[in-house]
Amino acid sequence: MEVKSEDVWKIGGILNDSEKPLPERFRALFTLRNLGGEAAIECIARCFGDPSALLKHELAYCLGQMQDERAIPVLEQVLKDNTQDTIVRHEAGEALGAIGSERVLPLLQEYEKSSIPEISETCELAIQRIKWLNSPESKTRDGATDIFKSVDPAPPSQDHSIAEAERKLLDESLPLFERYRAMFALRNANTDASALALTKGLTCSGALFRHEIAYVLGQMQNKVTVPALIKQLANQKEEGMVRHECAEALGSIAEENCLVALKDFLKDTEQVVRESCEVALDMYEYENSLEFQYADGLVKVTEDSS
Repeated sequence: MEVKSEDVWKIGGILNDSEKPLPERFRALFTLRNLGGEAAIECIARCFGDPSALLKHELAYCLGQMQDERAIPVLEQVLKDNTQDTIVRHEAGEALGAIGSERVLPLLQEYEKSSIPEISETCELAIQRIKWLNSPESKTRDGATDIFKSVDPAPPSQDHSIAEAERKLLDESLPLFERYRAMFALRNANTDASALALTKGLTCSGALFRHEIAYVLGQMQNKVTVPALIKQLANQKEEGMVRHECAEALGSIAEENCLVALKDFLKDTEQVVRESCEVALDMYEYENSLEFQYADGLVKVTEDSS
């Protein structure tokens, strides 16, 4: 599908319009991610001045998933900007790792020394991912079985059993990159047993680790994980970056009890949780609709005008 640049800017206008409902802006963002290209990157980059940390976090995520090196300068700027929320700077670091260029290693190595654990750990993972991309193992890996189609902060390990992957996942003495590899191996196994193994990670130390657990549970969309996700969303002592991912995971799973839980936290004291529940309810509606993909309506706008 060929898309005219004016259509890209039209969608970018929705993304950057703070008067629009947040779910509508999210749909515009994911449409831009799917379209790709320089204009889409520019539209996304312009939105980093928005007051919503949730939206800005998602901007960085999408730039990483696009894997376009033209996004590197804006992501570097966001990572260095200590006025941005930690959840946004962390995602910028992860996005730099997703793009995978060795040119960002000096900056990642600098922020690997950050006093903020979520930033230092993210940069550690990004460095390890870039090094892995240039390793012999990366050159021989067969990604044909990866059904989730996301650029992950670590490749799945080659563990041959769920029990072994679970052991590594929960072993806090192991390097974080190795534990993440076990995490994605469990996700790719995609069974009830592997999903339940992952839920045990929601009680591990490290907000960054727990937030990634919730993210992959959302990808799996397995209803056996719903009780654990609701419990963590309801935990007022949990970090906002974890609770937000739990909310979005529940929106993706889209069971009736997910809907009840999300509505319960629409007025949470934390903005990132409130907004996540709002967006998750929109995701819930999508999962229970006939739309082909999230943001399908915005994609159709570009088709109709071409």
